[in-house]
Amino acid sequence: MAESLAKRYDPKEFEERWYRFWEERGFFTAHPEEEREDGERFCLVIPPPNVTGTLHMGHAFEDALMDCVVRWKRMRGLDTLWLPGTDHAGIATQIVVEQELAKEGRARHELGREKFVERVWKWRQESGGVILKQLRRMGASCDWTREKFTMEPALSHAVQKVFVELYREGLVYRGEYIVNWCPRCQTALSDLEASDSQHNGHLWYVRYPEAGGDGGIVVATTRPETMLGDTGVAVHPEDERFLNLLGKKVVLPLVGREIPVVADPFVDKEFGTGAVKVTPAHDANDFDAAKRCGLPSLLVMNKDGSMSEAAGKDFEGLDRFEAREKILKLLEEQDFLEKIEDYEHIVKHCGRCDTVIEPYLSTQWFVKVKPLAERAVEAVEKGRTKVVPEKWKKTYFEWLRNIHDWCISRQIWWGHPVPAWHCACGECVVAGEKPDSACAKCGKDGWTPDPDVLDTWFSSQLWPFSTLGWPEETRDLKTYYPTTLLITGFDILFFWVARMMMAGLHFMKDVPFREVYIHGLVRDAKGHKMSKSRGNTVDPLDFIEKYGADSLRFTFLAMATPGMDVPLNEQRVAGYRAFCTKLWNAVRFVLMNLDEEAAIQKDAPSSLPERWLLSRLARTVEEVNASFADYRFDHAANELYHFLWGDFCDWFVEISKPALSGGDAEAKRSAQSTLLLVLDRVLRLLHPFMPFITEELWQKLPASVRDAESLCVAAWPDTEESWFDRKATDVMDGVKSVVTEIRAVRSLLQVNPKEMIEIAVLKNDTSEERLSAHGAMISHLARLKYSLVQTLPQKGIPVRAWGLDMRILREDEEFPAVRARLEKSLAEFSKQHEAMAAKLANPLFVERAPVEVVEDTRAHQSALEKKIPRIKEIIEALR
Repeated sequence: MAESLAKRYDPKEFEERWYRFWEERGFFTAHPEEEREDGERFCLVIPPPNVTGTLHMGHAFEDALMDCVVRWKRMRGLDTLWLPGTDHAGIATQIVVEQELAKEGRARHELGREKFVERVWKWRQESGGVILKQLRRMGASCDWTREKFTMEPALSHAVQKVFVELYREGLVYRGEYIVNWCPRCQTALSDLEASDSQHNGHLWYVRYPEAGGDGGIVVATTRPETMLGDTGVAVHPEDERFLNLLGKKVVLPLVGREIPVVADPFVDKEFGTGAVKVTPAHDANDFDAAKRCGLPSLLVMNKDGSMSEAAGKDFEGLDRFEAREKILKLLEEQDFLEKIEDYEHIVKHCGRCDTVIEPYLSTQWFVKVKPLAERAVEAVEKGRTKVVPEKWKKTYFEWLRNIHDWCISRQIWWGHPVPAWHCACGECVVAGEKPDSACAKCGKDGWTPDPDVLDTWFSSQLWPFSTLGWPEETRDLKTYYPTTLLITGFDILFFWVARMMMAGLHFMKDVPFREVYIHGLVRDAKGHKMSKSRGNTVDPLDFIEKYGADSLRFTFLAMATPGMDVPLNEQRVAGYRAFCTKLWNAVRFVLMNLDEEAAIQKDAPSSLPERWLLSRLARTVEEVNASFADYRFDHAANELYHFLWGDFCDWFVEISKPALSGGDAEAKRSAQSTLLLVLDRVLRLLHPFMPFITEELWQKLPASVRDAESLCVAAWPDTEESWFDRKATDVMDGVKSVVTEIRAVRSLLQVNPKEMIEIAVLKNDTSEERLSAHGAMISHLARLKYSLVQTLPQKGIPVRAWGLDMRILREDEEFPAVRARLEKSLAEFSKQHEAMAAKLANPLFVERAPVEVVEDTRAHQSALEKKIPRIKEIIEALR
């Protein structure tokens, strides 16, 4: 059987082969037609990646989590649906296609809207969906027969129906408000599409003279170009410094327009001078304040970021930042600029083209979300949807309870068209199909389609039910809604999760998912967020090419502490690549030592090590199942890692060698049976974490062990209560403690691992009993010969473990050299310990360093605290 498994672990040899096998056999396909009891189905929808996208570390992490759960549920026998798909990503996709056109020396306006949209569809057919192919490289076991795209006809129909119904209910309306506006993309943006960045700018203090008087008021601003649109100056109503100016007017510098001084509580008395300019058309807070104070709005910019006619002839046509420089120069020349301060503040940029965003007064379509939000809050409060970790509930509640109406229109060409029609009079609007008669309100004939498209999130909010066939009453919809679980990042908790809750409750009258697992972000080894601007992004496909998909998946899952970010470095991935190699070599060893008739025996093993290993396996199964139930992927992964590497490979495989090579046929049969049984169970347990290597290895086990065509549909192990053996565990813990102590001293003494050492053991009832029963195993594992003595010799290295008092016997001439080496090591370890103690005593290190670094430092310090006294004891014994 040795030839059935290659000598070297090479994931390139089998990963893609096994994925094709799984997909071709239909193992990932859900079966709603099967009769099932409640709780025997599992459904999870993928957060749809952008059709423009490629796999990045965030996707790889998230999809490893999802696939792990899905494979676990599938092996437990549940009818499992993991529904994949992509989002049309309106702005991002339009930019990509515009860039393709630019290479040809063309612009979208030359093509016209219809031809441009045709071009986008062509691009999507040729290049879109790349990320879904890459997800296969990660092992994502999605039901590809149900793959969806947010712009396909059925989902577009759902979007139109939702818009029309909300419009007729008065929850969708058209109005004027401040939006995030990108002058380059020339569209409104959602908050998620507007990224915040810290900006080292200035605070300019400008004097507004009092109309007809000698006084005036000084305001501070970070955007002097917008002052041309000021319609007032505001102060806090309780600020006594300005009470004498309330109701009076000041003159707007450079313009000469008189504007009133008003009082409004939105003003921060501590900001600048305590007086602020009010520019209603270019600031959201100013817009709201202007409504309360009865101030008009004046739009002084065009949609492309240039100054408009309303800005005045001296500035019309200038770019906004050019206008800023000219305004500042004129303010200084005319003695209106009081002073300038350095000022660090947040500036929003377009997440697609990085252009500085402009708060901009615009007529848009909005959703009135307050009534929808109230039901979404109530559903989580009453436990209809559980949020894990619970700390995110507070954030969810705070956002929904302070929610603003949602701007859902975008001024681009790629996306779901707003299903509304404008009457020839320019005032009347209807939603739905194009009317076939004159306007019922004004009597005019002729209808024009609304030019806008809907925000990408408007269609994405329907994802849990539109993908299942809604508004049709499909079998999938009846079977799988509400979905069981959603796994997503905290960064879209508001923009997607909350909106899906609102949409699901409103249209399906039930929550869209029973549980939401919120994960953190993948960061670099120093804890920094990965970004192109930092230059610290890593392509997961590069890691897969170098280390294999299983190594990368296991790294993510072993570090997936709920709600915590994941600091990723290549050393961790390389370390789990070594774990794959360890598993590979262990299976290869077992296969090389199997007889043709080797099989799993029904009778329980009698040897102590075998009973101990099965007890540890039972405990591992129990821990893994409990960890899965709590979404503690990290606990489950680390439990399996330690069981396989430690209990199985380092201990039992070594213990089993005498039985496998000896002349006792019964001992050999029992050892082979236990090795096969444990390997079968471990490969099943590891499969959700490392699907490729486990499938390759499981298929090499004897046919009598395998109960399915593939490991991905094999039965998940249950906890075998009869395997728990407290006595065997206690005895083996004792044996291991003796061997571990002796190995530690051997290492300190730098004794060749193959060298047989001699030890003297103090003779008493305990040592006689324990060595009589287990001395042979200890001798084999620790590479030693022992003798029971009435009195321990003075010369020797003391070792104490499991009630045994021992001395490792060495030649006298070795002692001086060994002692000198240990004294040098002691000095180095003591120095390291002092440095770590100082670090951990520094609050800045504990608070600011990545959690992983702090924990590694604590673990290293703890290990040294055990090692240093032991070295001192050995040095003393060598004197």
